[in-house]
Amino acid sequence: MRFEDEGEQIAATSARPQSLMFSFLGIYVLDRDVAVYSGSIIDVFARLGVSEDAVRSTLSRMARRDLLTRHRRGRKAYFGLTEHAVEVLRDGRRRVRDTGAVNRDWDGTWTVVAFSLPNDRADARHDLRSRLAWAGFASLQGGLWIAPGTKDVAEALEPLELDDHVTTLQARPMGLTGSADLVRRAFDIDGIADRYQAFLDQWDTSPPPAVADDDLACQILLHTDWLQAVRWDPHLPAEHLPEQWPAIRAEQVFRLLDRKIARGAAELADAVLDEISL
Repeated sequence: MRFEDEGEQIAATSARPQSLMFSFLGIYVLDRDVAVYSGSIIDVFARLGVSEDAVRSTLSRMARRDLLTRHRRGRKAYFGLTEHAVEVLRDGRRRVRDTGAVNRDWDGTWTVVAFSLPNDRADARHDLRSRLAWAGFASLQGGLWIAPGTKDVAEALEPLELDDHVTTLQARPMGLTGSADLVRRAFDIDGIADRYQAFLDQWDTSPPPAVADDDLACQILLHTDWLQAVRWDPHLPAEHLPEQWPAIRAEQVFRLLDRKIARGAAELADAVLDEISL
């Protein structure tokens, strides 16, 4: 599986049983050493308007991709996480819960990744670009990618085995090039803002979304939509972002709603989910 496929699975743009599934697993299965009965997962997703066939298809597809493990107890099938899924979900959780809307602690440095691959390594080049984008980098020109601050990309790039073709540096702009120029040339500011605005259009509303009377369904949708907003945000330096940057309000809305519905969602999940310990 390619790295960018994992990103797509965590948060696709259409509603999207697989991205919803990742949100559910990240909240209620990750780091708990349990497996969940498929029938109770179907019950949860019925609250989201997702059909039983779509849930079963999603579970089967994720099992084939080494993201879920099956455990039989009599006639019941329970699903737990593989090590690969744990890695992907922890990254998603970090982005959802631990990443702020703006970078106010930037030290003025940039991490630079330069690469040059032969023409017969097109797949490797594609995977490298995808991993860099997921890590917050953007292409400045050709094989030169940049990200604000210090980024440790060794772990992300190690599986590609491209050491002889990749150079990583930390740098500061000088001469005719300023950080504002780098931001303007490399990053899609309008696209980033549009994703946060789409989140606000969905969740910063009165009356609230139609699922607001079901805390469990609301929580899963909220986390899925928030990850879609933050997943490609490189968290650029605050001083180089437009005024009224929508990410600030979007983060406030997410955290407020998440706190508001967390207890009710957990109570509903406890009542619905049938689990076994692993």
